[in-house]
Amino acid sequence: MFMLFFTVALVHLVALISPGPDFFFVSQTAASRSRREAMMGVIGITLGIVIWAGVALMGLHLLLERMAWLHQVITVGGGLYLLWMGWQLLRAARARQGEPAAEAPVALPARGRTFMRGFLTNLSNPKAVIYFGSVFSLFVGDSVGSAERWGLFVMIIAETFVWFSIVAMVFALPVMRRGYQRLAKWIDGVAGVLFAGFGIHLIISR
Repeated sequence: MFMLFFTVALVHLVALISPGPDFFFVSQTAASRSRREAMMGVIGITLGIVIWAGVALMGLHLLLERMAWLHQVITVGGGLYLLWMGWQLLRAARARQGEPAAEAPVALPARGRTFMRGFLTNLSNPKAVIYFGSVFSLFVGDSVGSAERWGLFVMIIAETFVWFSIVAMVFALPVMRRGYQRLAKWIDGVAGVLFAGFGIHLIISR
């Protein structure tokens, strides 16, 4: 049992560390707004993981195999949302073009909106669909009991929350925020292109 938990924890950590929409969302929010704002996004992302992990433990891979159309709906819907996020970031980068480098953002979104964006970003994350639909499911076979499943469920949620909390704290540091203010339009532009790229990849690879 120890090896199962250690292996899943290690695999999940690698999945978390590899940059994706969740990472770029949390880091950009922390650097451009505040740690507290980013933490609302982290809570949203963690709730998304609660859903993905719960569905995976109940047999997500079997559901996707038997209902191919559902996988297509999830993929296209996620791709469209990521494209929309990319478009919003590109618009923000364009709007910053005439601003002084040190000027701070003029408006902050409601925390509830940041929470919802984090939640939807995770649900539309292409890594989540692939990871929980295939890789994660390999480690949770019929031989894994309910106690172990609950333990894996809690461990994955805690690991996700801790990792993205660290990302939020690091990118909210004054030195990171000052760096962001100097390069805001470029960072927003690159993040927008990455989000749009994730979305396009999801749609064309379905």
